[in-house]
Amino acid sequence: MSKREEKRDLQTIPVGSLGMIPLQSCSEMGKKVDYYLVKWRTEREHEHQDSLAFAGYQRDSYILSSHTPRFGSGEGKGVILESVRGIDLYILVDVCNYSITYSLSGHQNHMSPDDHYQDLKRIIAAVGGKARRITVIMPFLYESRQHKRTSRESLDCALALQELVSMGVDNIITFDAHDPRVQNAIPLHGFETVQPSYQFIKNLLKNISDLQIDADHMMVISPDEGGMGRAIYIANVLGLDMGMFYKRRDYTKIVNGRNPIIAHEFLGTNVEGKDMIIIDDMISSGESVIEVAAALKERKANRIFVFSTFGLFTNGLSKFDEAYNKGYITKVLTTNLIYQTPDLLSREWYINCDMSKYIAYIIDTLNHDSSISDLLVPNERIQNVVTRYKAGEMHQK
Repeated sequence: MSKREEKRDLQTIPVGSLGMIPLQSCSEMGKKVDYYLVKWRTEREHEHQDSLAFAGYQRDSYILSSHTPRFGSGEGKGVILESVRGIDLYILVDVCNYSITYSLSGHQNHMSPDDHYQDLKRIIAAVGGKARRITVIMPFLYESRQHKRTSRESLDCALALQELVSMGVDNIITFDAHDPRVQNAIPLHGFETVQPSYQFIKNLLKNISDLQIDADHMMVISPDEGGMGRAIYIANVLGLDMGMFYKRRDYTKIVNGRNPIIAHEFLGTNVEGKDMIIIDDMISSGESVIEVAAALKERKANRIFVFSTFGLFTNGLSKFDEAYNKGYITKVLTTNLIYQTPDLLSREWYINCDMSKYIAYIIDTLNHDSSISDLLVPNERIQNVVTRYKAGEMHQK
C-alpha cells in the first residue's frame, strides 16, 4: 500500500453505500477508477467493518450496470439495471468523446457534447431521486468556453449547472474549468475545479532525466492573460520565474465568431538557454501554443514542454508533428480525462498523464465525507516529488 494511501486514514462512516456509473464516454476511466477503489477497500482495515453503516463497503466492483440506448430516430433513454436506493452515487461523463457513434435514420452520427450532456441527464432522471446523494464528475465542463456574455448571447454553462442542480445533483467535480467563476450560477451547491498540476510535474520528471529545476535554468510561460493563475501557481511551487504572452487581436473584423489574433506579444525576462513550461487549460486547434513555442525559440529558449489538461487536437496532429520536427516543442503532456486517439498515444512527443488514481482518491474520500483539500492543493506532494527527483530517485520504468 502506498504511503499516501496509509495517510488517507478514512475512519468516518460512509455517506452511503458507494456506487459509480461511468457513462459509455467514460467507460475506460471508470474501470481504472473502480480497480483502485476495490483494491484499497479490500486492503483497508476498519474496526467497524461489520457494522450496518459499512454494509456493502467491500465489493468486487462499485460500477452499477446502466446503458443509454437510442431509437432509430436518434432519440434515447437512460436505463439503470440495479437498485440505486440509498446509494452515494458518482456519475462520470466525458462530453468530448466524439469516438462514440449512434444510428440516426440509417446515418452514423458522432456524439457531440450536447448528446453526452443529454445522456447524463437521462441517467440522473432514471435515478428518480432514490440515491442518497448524486455527484457528477465531468472532467471537461460542458459548454465551459461559453462562460460569459459579451453580446446578446446564451450563457450555456451557467444554464447547464443550474439544470443539473434542479435535477437533484448535489456536487459537481470538474477539472481546470475554463473560468471557475461559472460556479456563481449555483452558489449554494458543491462545485470543485481540480488542477492536475502534480500529475504534470510528476510525469515530466519521470520522463525527462536532466532537468535543472531552478530560476536560472527553467521558466513557466502562460500563453495568454486568462491562464496566468495556473502559471503563477507552478512557478511559485517550483521556485521559477514566469512570463506571459498576450494576444494582440484585430477588433475591426470577426473570423469564425472571434476577432483574429495578429501577434503574440511577450512579457517577461530573458528566456535564452532556459527550459520552458508552457501551461494552458486546453489545446484546441493548437495554433496558439505552437506560435508561442516558435516565438520562445526565436528568443533562444532551450527545450519547450507543453502542459495542457485537455488535448482536444481539433485540427489533427500534423501541426504538432511539424513543430516537433522543427524543434519548437520537446514534449506535450495532456491528461486522459477526455478521449485520446490511438494516434496521439503513439506519438513520440506525447506524454499521457493518467488521472484515474486521483479521481479514485477523490471518490473514496468524499464517500467518507472527509476533506479533499489536500487533494485540491498538492503543494506538499509536488515538493516531495521534486526532492526525490533531485536525489535521483525518479526514473521512467
